[in-house]
Amino acid sequence: MVNVSKFKYFSKFKILIRHSPFPFMLLFQQRIITLFLLVTPLFIHTQDVAPKEWTQLFDGKTLNGWMPKIRHNALNDNFGNTFRVEDGMMKVRYDAYNDQFQERFGHIFYKDKFSYYRFAVEYRFVGDQVKDGPGWATRNSGVMIHCQSPQSMLKDQDFPISIEVQLLGGLGKGPRPTCNVCTPGTDLVYAGKPDTRH
Repeated sequence: MVNVSKFKYFSKFKILIRHSPFPFMLLFQQRIITLFLLVTPLFIHTQDVAPKEWTQLFDGKTLNGWMPKIRHNALNDNFGNTFRVEDGMMKVRYDAYNDQFQERFGHIFYKDKFSYYRFAVEYRFVGDQVKDGPGWATRNSGVMIHCQSPQSMLKDQDFPISIEVQLLGGLGKGPRPTCNVCTPGTDLVYAGKPDTRH
């Protein structure tokens, strides 16, 4: 088990999705995405939310409620229309990048904060990676949880301080594990010891 107890004093966290230079659909990258969040009570005596009540975060029509943050750009500057809605799906596209990714890592934050939740996501990777995208980012995306607010990110910051539920797509040769944990700007304790593998 991964110990994330350093976050126990925070009551609310932003949920966001990140994209890599691969034109795929991570929680929204390229083709299908339905994101639901199961909001359940953190303290049974203090909240009145049914434990099986799902809240749909994406309406299938617009990016209402979502805030893009793309490196080297201000919050809500959706450079190149990177995040968009087509055919009822949230997609990430790079057709306006002129084959120059230039480390413009992007994230899309949901407007509300959640303190105790489960989420369900459908995602799919399609197409080829942008030509100058880093090799480690091939078919690599994720959901950042327990993250800093988008308003606090620096203009040139590549990733928010967070814990990432990493989503990977197959590379066509052997198995590739997915739903890994990544820790940009954070530390985790695993098996009773600090774990800095990622």
